[in-house]
Amino acid sequence: MPPALPPVVEARACTGDEIAALTADAPVPIVLTCRATLRAGQSVTRRVVFEGAASSGAGIACNGAQIGRPGLASSVQAPTVLIQAVTTSSGWSRPSDVTLDGCVVHGNIRVRGLGAGAEVDRLRASSRTPDHTTTAQAAAPTRIRLTDLTLIATGSIPLYVGPGVTDLTFEGSRVSGRSVSTAVYLDAESAGNIIRNVSFRVRTGREQIAVDGSARNRIEANSFALGGRGGVFLYRNCGEDGIIRHQTPSDNVITGNTFTGARWLWPKAVVVGSREGRRRYCAADTGWSFGSSADDGDHADRNVVGDNLIRFGWRPF
Repeated sequence: MPPALPPVVEARACTGDEIAALTADAPVPIVLTCRATLRAGQSVTRRVVFEGAASSGAGIACNGAQIGRPGLASSVQAPTVLIQAVTTSSGWSRPSDVTLDGCVVHGNIRVRGLGAGAEVDRLRASSRTPDHTTTAQAAAPTRIRLTDLTLIATGSIPLYVGPGVTDLTFEGSRVSGRSVSTAVYLDAESAGNIIRNVSFRVRTGREQIAVDGSARNRIEANSFALGGRGGVFLYRNCGEDGIIRHQTPSDNVITGNTFTGARWLWPKAVVVGSREGRRRYCAADTGWSFGSSADDGDHADRNVVGDNLIRFGWRPF
């Protein structure tokens, strides 16, 4: 049974003082709980954080304004934009209905729930219960809208969608720069997310999109410049950090995409079931009767892959 969704929220408009604080050149992150409207030529150099239910309905309409510092190396620990759930005395508090529109983002965006920050032990403990998928989805951000973005990667994964995140839309956007890993990562127990009409011209260390135990997503009408790398890989990363993956990468729709720069012998545009337990850490989650603890296989079932165009011939970026 999927968790109950929070009511749709639209936060108040930011005041002039709040806009001034957002665009100030300050070394500390800013937590946004209102809707900011910027103008072209403005910039936000502070790290921007949306956290907990207090940030529900908040967002930034950039109108071409920039977020982040051009060329500054991004990291997992200090993302340019962070959308996250937080723990409270009564449990997890998660943001919903957060929006970013028309922004040029230098660095990375991370959306995370259960397991955020130093909470990996809580994620591991939850994974050892049979209702972990429901728990993770109830704790994670939902209804996130990322539209008309120019996302310029500077090292870390430019868009990371964490465990349990649901109903995120990344649409009508462009991704460039370089990533040491993937361009988009859909982590375990996330579901129902949309990546549509995005141009990927980013140099990656791996495939462009990883679907790791994530289900019911739609990856549609995107264009990928592969540069000899892989496109969309579906798998279940069994046992990493001792965390049991419950959900399988199933019921995804990957259609209408264009892949250029594919290798002739193994184009790897879409690979369904790319791991099947072939990782040294798969045994780290043994001992339970469910999920990847019971079976290391990917079980990538009922995925729809079709009407994708592959163009061969590649050269390194």
